[in-house]
Amino acid sequence: MLGNTSVRSLARARAQVCQAAVRSFASTSKVRLDSPARSGDGREAGPSSVHASEIEHFSRLSSQWWDEHGEFGLLHAMNPARIQFMREKLDEVWGYERALQQVAPAISSVPTSSSSARNPLSNLGKTRFLSGLDVADIGCGGGLLSESLARLGARTTGVDASASNIGIATTHASRDPLLSRPHSLGGSSLTYLHTTAEQLVAEGRQFDVVCAMEVLEHVNGPADFMRSLDRLLKPGGHLFMSTIARTPLSWFLTIFMAEDVLRLVTPGTHTHSQYINPDELKRFVQNDLKWFAKGSKLPQRMHFEVRGTAYLPWKGTWSLAAPESALPATQCNYFVWARKPLKP
Repeated sequence: MLGNTSVRSLARARAQVCQAAVRSFASTSKVRLDSPARSGDGREAGPSSVHASEIEHFSRLSSQWWDEHGEFGLLHAMNPARIQFMREKLDEVWGYERALQQVAPAISSVPTSSSSARNPLSNLGKTRFLSGLDVADIGCGGGLLSESLARLGARTTGVDASASNIGIATTHASRDPLLSRPHSLGGSSLTYLHTTAEQLVAEGRQFDVVCAMEVLEHVNGPADFMRSLDRLLKPGGHLFMSTIARTPLSWFLTIFMAEDVLRLVTPGTHTHSQYINPDELKRFVQNDLKWFAKGSKLPQRMHFEVRGTAYLPWKGTWSLAAPESALPATQCNYFVWARKPLKP
């Protein structure tokens, strides 16, 4: 029989769960990728994707970006999985294209202009697999991924709407002279900009690879944000993203457990209604951006791929699902790759 103390403890726990659920599901209208596209030539600065309260939140925490055991410890642990996903996917695409060239060179050789994304098949299997590529890290925060991209050979541009984040990222990068070395494409290997994706579009900037890791769930107007990423990519370029699915499991893990119980991240960091499901992203890329269509001669894996990832607390690492594997599932954190077509 339960004593009074046990009953009170259970009641408090129940109240805590209920309060967390109410806070998380307070907004019943989920953020959807269904807003209409704007008219125009795509070069004007459109509605900002910057979510003011989100920028204020991360600006307050900016001093903790490089504390591996602090607020952003989970992102530090996720960085190897991010790089693994990018390496495996680019190796797969380049390997497929090299095989096509060997089997049917006349068919697989697609004429490209200088405005098309670089496609360095020679990077296949190399440690510095991003050599010779122009890469943007949108929503770079303190530069956790940006520094890795630069060390892997990319000319990297880290972009964030928070001046505090850019300040921390710039200061940390200055400690490593290799990050400021000249790049073969011109400029330095790593540059940080306090700006937005929309402003880069207005300036006519384009890249071979665009990354937006753990950003989509924090932006205002995800549809317009995705369209901006589209315009930042050269034809044939690669988009890499990571985000969170909108499921009961993701609420339990990322909000109730990570924020309210374990306090691994500050409460209020995530809003469940802002999460985007993998199938929603796929439909948007296919139907709105029109990057691929049903009946394509290429396998879907050469157009778009989703892979789940899960944090393993007993190891302190993230596990990345193998290609075409169901585990880890995509019911919580997941990675996305999509390729912009060479021709509209």
